[in-house]
Amino acid sequence: MNSSMINAMVSMNGLQQKLDLLADNIANVNTVGYKRKEATFEDLLNNVRSQPDEFGRPGRRTPMDFMQGWGAKMTMVQPNLSQGPLQGTDKATDIAIEGNALFEVEVDTAGNRGYTRNGAFQLTVGENGDTILATEDGYPIVANVTDVTTGNIVEGNIVVPHGYDLRVNPDGTVLGVSSERTIELGSIKLLQASRPAALTAVSDNLFVIANGINVGDVVQQIVPDSENLISLRQGYLEQSNVVLTDEMTELINVQRAYQLAARALSSSDTMMSLANGLRA
Repeated sequence: MNSSMINAMVSMNGLQQKLDLLADNIANVNTVGYKRKEATFEDLLNNVRSQPDEFGRPGRRTPMDFMQGWGAKMTMVQPNLSQGPLQGTDKATDIAIEGNALFEVEVDTAGNRGYTRNGAFQLTVGENGDTILATEDGYPIVANVTDVTTGNIVEGNIVVPHGYDLRVNPDGTVLGVSSERTIELGSIKLLQASRPAALTAVSDNLFVIANGINVGDVVQQIVPDSENLISLRQGYLEQSNVVLTDEMTELINVQRAYQLAARALSSSDTMMSLANGLRA
């Protein structure tokens, strides 16, 4: 009876984590660029228990031994990076990704990077006074720009000069447009996640790669073209890929499983109370 109580309690703990995950998905059904979280479960331990020889009877069709489990736990949470619907905003700094890719942003001055699908950008003032393209939280967008000193392509920020409007082409190149001329400002850097499970969510729309993991094993730079079907859409925002009906259905299933585990725990407790009350 102790094993049945442990099994029920461990399973209830995992199901509670699943409920919290579903609640997070449902709460962000209207969050721009939000990616649905998915959980993976696995058994903690399985033991093969042997029955006494007296259980063996002629003509027995079922095996003598039986499996004893110890519950299941949530082992991994990973984002579902599938495409969400696009919604037009007609705002020049709103950029949506079509296809499997991520924006890269600078999360601090130490050079650490974050990744997001939220293209609700804005023009903000950088440390040196330049007007740069950044997220709503102020994280600068990483781009491939031309070094004015060497002429080489290096990583930097999209700097928009005064008097120029922003124009983003489907291939990621960014132009500054004025009434007199058009200048090239760089190309927005895009990366594709080969191991989404290694992306750690630090907020609703921002992912990072934990220390000790090789960044190149998780994300790789990719250039939009007709073969990979990746492109940028200026004046659009990608909405959440959470389907409310699917989440509510899953929520009901998890709640019923939780109730079943709670009932098993209660039954085990009742059986133990009866056993303790027996007298020889």
